[in-house]
Parts: sequence; C-alpha cells; structure tokens
Amino acid sequence: MEPSQVAIIGSGLIGCSWAMVFAAGGFKVKLYDIAQQQLTSALENIRKQMKETEKSGFLKGALSAEQQLALISVCTDLKAAVEGATFIQECTPENLELKKKIFGQLDLIVGDSVILSSSTSCLLPSKLFTGLKHVKQCIVSHPVNPPYFVPLVEIVPHPETDPSTTERTYALMKKIGQSPVKLNREIEGFVLNRLQYAVISEAWRLVGEGVISPTDLDLVMSDGLGMRYAFIGPLETMHLNAEGSCSAAGSFRQCCNTLVH
Repeated sequence: MEPSQVAIIGSGLIGCSWAMVFAAGGFKVKLYDIAQQQLTSALENIRKQMKETEKSGFLKGALSAEQQLALISVCTDLKAAVEGATFIQECTPENLELKKKIFGQLDLIVGDSVILSSSTSCLLPSKLFTGLKHVKQCIVSHPVNPPYFVPLVEIVPHPETDPSTTERTYALMKKIGQSPVKLNREIEGFVLNRLQYAVISEAWRLVGEGVISPTDLDLVMSDGLGMRYAFIGPLETMHLNAEGSCSAAGSFRQCCNTLVH
C-alpha cells in the first residue's frame, strides 16, 4: 500500500525533527524550504542523525534508517511540496507575519480535506488562521523540542476549527508515536509554557531573594521534582502523596495558602 504523504514547511531544527518523526511512522515526507542549499544541509543533518540513532539503538519505527531516508524528499516549490499531502506541518520561524503569509499561500492551493497545522509555541490560532477560507481545517500542533525525542504535542484549535480536524490530528500524532494532548480552547502560552514559565518565575524569585544558589535550584528540579514529574504529573502526584486528592488538598491547604499569599 502506498504510504500517506505529509508536507513539512520549513527545514530548520523543528522541521527536520518532524520529518524524522513522520518517516519513522512510515509516511512519505516532502520537506519544503525556499533555498536548495538549506534543504541539502537539512537532508545531510537528517541522514547523520538517523545513522547515529540507528547505531546507538534509538532509531524510531520499524524501518531501517535507509528505508526512512528514502521516504523523505525535498522541494523549493510550495505547490509541488503540498501536492498529494493529507497533512501539512508548518515549521517556519516564530514570526506572526511570516506564518500568516505562509498560511495565506497554503489557503489558496489546498483542498477541503487537508489539515493545516502549525508548530508555533506561543502564537494563538486566532491570530494565525482567522480569515482563511480553510480555517476549519487549521490547528496548532505544538511539539516539544526536539519532537523526535520528546513525544508531547499540544493540539490547540482555532475557535472555528472543525472537531474532526482536532480528532484527525490527535489520531495522526498517536499513529506516529507522539503523545498528543487536546486543549479545549486556545489560551496564551498554551499549557506547557504556562507551567514552564510558572516554574521559571519562581526559580528566579528564589535565587534573586538569596534563598538558594542557582546551582542548587537546578538540583531541586533535576534531582527532585524533575525525576518525579518524568513519570507522573502534579495532579497524580498529589493524589498518590496522601489519601487521595481531597485529603491532600486538606493536608496542604495551610502551606499552599502561605505560598500563594
């Protein structure tokens, strides 16, 4: 059976990593960029990474590195790059006007069944997609860098995104081995960055007030919370840390109120 085809718009670090993820899942990949030299360099980097991960035993998927590489081709013509694709993942620099320009161009050439997805880490779907003819097919699929090794993908819909677009994107991410989470609505920073920045903000405060050194602060995360959260999230941790979440909330209410106020 002919493998399904996806298009990756942008051949930087994220674009190359997405190309590797989809190829590992058995998809044909068209990698697009405006400069042939950039694409040549991108392919070389992909080949090097695939060979290294295969040698170390960390290559994803059932296909060999050569078989996966054979699924990836490059293109400097946008229309040719997306022809036949059922899913398009945009990976251009984090610039609103540039991304809007790309999606405006894609909007003119895609059909009514293609999913238009962005890798943006913070730009709201309403800022990216509003006004597009195919807005119901638009969605954000925000990966964690690098997507090849960190599987989480935040799926963030535009207010007009069709529910089937969300479900198809979720199913696709599961199929290629990622760990998608669905946001019910858009929000500034999405979820990962809001949690991340909350931790960073408190880290700066603790170091700035002389409570702890930068080195020891990092140890609190790398040798403490980070090790715990690598396996279970904060809500599950709270549930398991006492006799259920309600008990934990009661036990720690005084401490939490002190921290908040």
